[in-house]
Amino acid sequence: MSELLGQPVEAAAGLTVRGADVVDRAAPASIREAVTADDVPGRLVAKDPTLWGPEAEAEARIRLGWVDTHTRSRELLPQLAELTSELGDLDHVVLCGMGGSSLAPEVIARTLGRPLTILDTTDPGQVRAALADRLERTVVVVASKSGSTVETDSQRRAYWQAFLDAGMSEAEAGRHFVIVTDPGSPLATTAAEMGAFTVLADSNVGGRFSALTAFGLVPTALAGVEVTELLDQADALAGSLTAERENPALALGAALGAAATGGRDKVALVSDGTGIDGLGDWAEQLIAESTGKSGIGILPVVVESPNGPGTSGEDVLTISYGGALTVGEPGGGAPTVGEAGGGTPDVAVNGPLGAQFLAWEYAIAIAGVVLGIDAFNQPNVTESKENTNKILDSGAPTEQPSFTEGAIEVYAPAGVPNDLAGALRWLVDNLGGDGYLAVMAYLDRITDADAARLRPMLAEAAGRPVTFGWGPRFLHSTGQYHKGGPQVGSFLQVTGTVDVDLPVPGKPYSFGELQAAQAAGDRQALADRKRPVLRLHLTDRSAGVAQLLEVTGALPKRR
Repeated sequence: MSELLGQPVEAAAGLTVRGADVVDRAAPASIREAVTADDVPGRLVAKDPTLWGPEAEAEARIRLGWVDTHTRSRELLPQLAELTSELGDLDHVVLCGMGGSSLAPEVIARTLGRPLTILDTTDPGQVRAALADRLERTVVVVASKSGSTVETDSQRRAYWQAFLDAGMSEAEAGRHFVIVTDPGSPLATTAAEMGAFTVLADSNVGGRFSALTAFGLVPTALAGVEVTELLDQADALAGSLTAERENPALALGAALGAAATGGRDKVALVSDGTGIDGLGDWAEQLIAESTGKSGIGILPVVVESPNGPGTSGEDVLTISYGGALTVGEPGGGAPTVGEAGGGTPDVAVNGPLGAQFLAWEYAIAIAGVVLGIDAFNQPNVTESKENTNKILDSGAPTEQPSFTEGAIEVYAPAGVPNDLAGALRWLVDNLGGDGYLAVMAYLDRITDADAARLRPMLAEAAGRPVTFGWGPRFLHSTGQYHKGGPQVGSFLQVTGTVDVDLPVPGKPYSFGELQAAQAAGDRQALADRKRPVLRLHLTDRSAGVAQLLEVTGALPKRR
């Protein structure tokens, strides 16, 4: 820790970055000097769409609004105040949204201690539980940039039907909805038909960069967050973004670019426990979806705690993040990290949440310039969606398990050992020196929450980076990296039997069928790339999770 604390701090507006300069100086040539010499900071703030190359120019031209959206978002404040007053009797706020429409609001609400129910799943059990919770006092924020997100549309339909079934008229049901979408989207038309409140978002900001737009502010304002503070924090940082020095966002971006181009293309994200809760989940999407394409990218690995496995390795850059405490203050900024608890993060980022959002967005845009990729598109996200639609139309292919052990059916490629421990060892042992393992759980992230314990267990056994994602949520996040990034991943998909299904009103399928089709569609996309995929289906979810954790915990470390 003392080594990191002895390094210079780069700071502006309460945001501090330490360690970034050392990462940059370790590169054969300074990335920071190169981007500064090309006036990348100034050109980025001026929204120059040519920074990412000619093929990216058209996309960048309509996606750089995030640079100053915190100023335009102030125009929303009167509308948010009016909404909050008008809907004051509806004190249970539910956000139906995927990816960029829900990750930032979740961080904001958790960090600032405000209750907000996030519904970013197609798991019928999780949806049923949400519908049964304080329905008469619920306001549903339906957030979708495109207005055609299948998960969000299905959740909207379920809530609409639930309100009608509870005896509300259509006019009364409409009052329980607030729609956040881009101007002219199909959802904007639907909102008008429903008689719902509508807040139009900044159309020049992509989903994963939308933390300080209506997508981040509407649900959190309704939940009681003073969102003006977030805008003030970003605004205070904005003045530093063109500077050559005392520009912490530039320092972070240069460090990410220098590490990735130097072979450290995995980033372990670790909370230092100083007041920001869940930023790693938001940054995971920002990093993976922005950089994971054209066979290159930066893999984010969200680690549960500073002592969690997965923070070390020659190809891993470890970044800790925290709240307003600056690096070096008691209790903040430079946690002891690593499997043995004996290391320190390579980079520490501390500061208020609004500034963190803007700094990370800026840093990833800089890293995109360094990597030579379009930081604003997501060319492979639609692939699993298209596979899902085909399966919903034609039905899922018939599959037989390779073997069944206890409450777990195992679907494995030919040649995999016929026991659960052996199958898991096969998956772990076949990880290459630059590989990673992704755990993809199509389960209920509330009642099946223990499944997340697989990540540290498998990381301990593998000695390689291991990620964990709840399906279908991760399809709007790391799913882009899985398909578009370096093809070195191995994949463990966990699905579960649906005991009580739930129809999607107005559609010929149920939530359980949609969830199963999404899992099958994603498996197909990975199999088409010849990537190792092991599927475990839990015939009894509770027993299956317990069994899987027991077997995984007993796996020996890979040599």
